[in-house]
Amino acid sequence: MISFAEAWNKYLLQGIIDTVYMVGWSTFFSVIIGFILAIALILTDKNGLRPNKVIYRVLDIIVNVFRSFPFIILILAVMPLTRLIVGKSIGNTAAIVPLTIGSAPFVARVIESSLKEVDKGIIEAAKSFGASDMQIIFKVMIKEAVPSIIRGITLSLILIIGYTAMAGALGAQGLGYVAISIGYQRFNNEMILYTVIILIILVETIQIFGDWIYKKLK
Repeated sequence: MISFAEAWNKYLLQGIIDTVYMVGWSTFFSVIIGFILAIALILTDKNGLRPNKVIYRVLDIIVNVFRSFPFIILILAVMPLTRLIVGKSIGNTAAIVPLTIGSAPFVARVIESSLKEVDKGIIEAAKSFGASDMQIIFKVMIKEAVPSIIRGITLSLILIIGYTAMAGALGAQGLGYVAISIGYQRFNNEMILYTVIILIILVETIQIFGDWIYKKLK
């Protein structure tokens, strides 16, 4: 039986550091890509500022396909791209590529939904004052939708934490690796329990902090 102190010093602390590293960078990149996709979807939607059925349909299909792709298979599918970008297909840095690709469509849908919730009257008022499309997007819609977007990004963070656990099965480090390789494969039930507790605390902390920001901005 391994004590918590021993597990912490040997595996858990480094696992947390690796998880935060992967989650932080993949969230950063997925939010950037998600914003770009969401804005393109909002602009080209049939009720958007620049309706374009073809572009919207193509983007809609791309987002839906990657959202529905099982993440464990996505990791394998994008290995050539991962190797091209970071020079290797396994490890924490390599895991950021599939984590970003897997979560960016989810972020895009969350931001798109948040932007669509903005009162149409406010948008029409901005148009009447001669605001450009980009001014309406960035100074009106995004500004109004910030609380909802923050809540969506909070959910995305929690989703990505779950993805890192699956990435741990295919060479990435982090708490998922600790639970699978150190806990499950070595029949170390205490290690699995410690990892689960830490993951619960991590997720609850993110959720509480996200809700606090949402309420402040709301």
